[in-house]
Amino acid sequence: MKAGIVGLPNVGKSTLFNCLSNAKAQSANFPFCTIEPNIGVVNVPDPRINKLEELVKPERVQMATVDIVDIAGLVKGASKGEGLGNQFLGNIRECNAIIHVLRCFDNDNIVHVDGNVNPIRDKETIDIELQLKDLETVEKRLEKVNRAAKTGNKEAQTEKALLDRIREALLQAKSARTITPQGNDEEVLMESFQLITAKPVLYVCNVDENSAVNGNKYVDQVRELVKDEDAEVIILSVGAEADITELESYEERQVFLEDMGLTEPGASVLIRAAYKLLKQQTYFTAGVKEVRAWTINIGSTAPQAAGVIHTDFEKGFIRAEVISYEDYVHYGSEAKAKEAGKFKVEGKEYVVKDGDVMHFRFNV
Repeated sequence: MKAGIVGLPNVGKSTLFNCLSNAKAQSANFPFCTIEPNIGVVNVPDPRINKLEELVKPERVQMATVDIVDIAGLVKGASKGEGLGNQFLGNIRECNAIIHVLRCFDNDNIVHVDGNVNPIRDKETIDIELQLKDLETVEKRLEKVNRAAKTGNKEAQTEKALLDRIREALLQAKSARTITPQGNDEEVLMESFQLITAKPVLYVCNVDENSAVNGNKYVDQVRELVKDEDAEVIILSVGAEADITELESYEERQVFLEDMGLTEPGASVLIRAAYKLLKQQTYFTAGVKEVRAWTINIGSTAPQAAGVIHTDFEKGFIRAEVISYEDYVHYGSEAKAKEAGKFKVEGKEYVVKDGDVMHFRFNV
């Protein structure tokens, strides 16, 4: 599962990517400095794994990760191939969620492709290009499905009805994610269309350092604009985050954050939000060899969770032994949690909860 960072050129995407991944994607004061999409595998900050490490004292610790993709800046006309449009749109299509970076700071030394700072216009520029590309996709599919629908083919009629609703929304400059699929058939179809504007989105307002805590007038404008989108808005001073990553020690970073009025780096908040945006959650395995966070889709059953470790675990699943994270920490160990009756044995139907500490029994 991948989250792609998008936005206009020079809004701080590559600098943000560097902060998240500690990679060194080229970051320069001109458009198109990111030609190939850079992919960073980023640890998901989770204080729970630190607590389990403290209790279990394992030989090693493995955190959950999320893939972040740095995609080059879109420009007007991208849907028609302007700039590097087709390539960029293809890169976005391969991602599962979108992190949309908006420039919400004034700085005469950093050029803006449209001449001045206006996050509302910038958002609309990106939205329109993505919507135009989706409209092209929808109309091509409609050409194919219309004939079959006229013959009375029920599946084709279901697909045509959904495509017509999506097309109407796109023509009104609304994204495909505003259309709610009716029933399982439409949900499967919507997934198969692979529409860019159907992907969940998170807005990142890139602000100056003084606005990192409370935002500014630009952030207020963005919040007002997206209030009906069911999308999260995060405030981040990307320049300050870059400075934090350059500091050598944890203590230096904490002092820097305290001076800014923050309790943790904004990058940590963003990574967790991206994880949530991708509908991911974590379960743990905890033993003296390793304490590890495993990533699963929200709603996964115990056998599906076991399959993340190894496909044989899912094929030969017998049962899952489960202690909730809260009980594990409260009693201080697996043995004490068992003594207290907090150890559960679950079967194939069990839906894993975020933070479960699990062992699997299997036979292949």
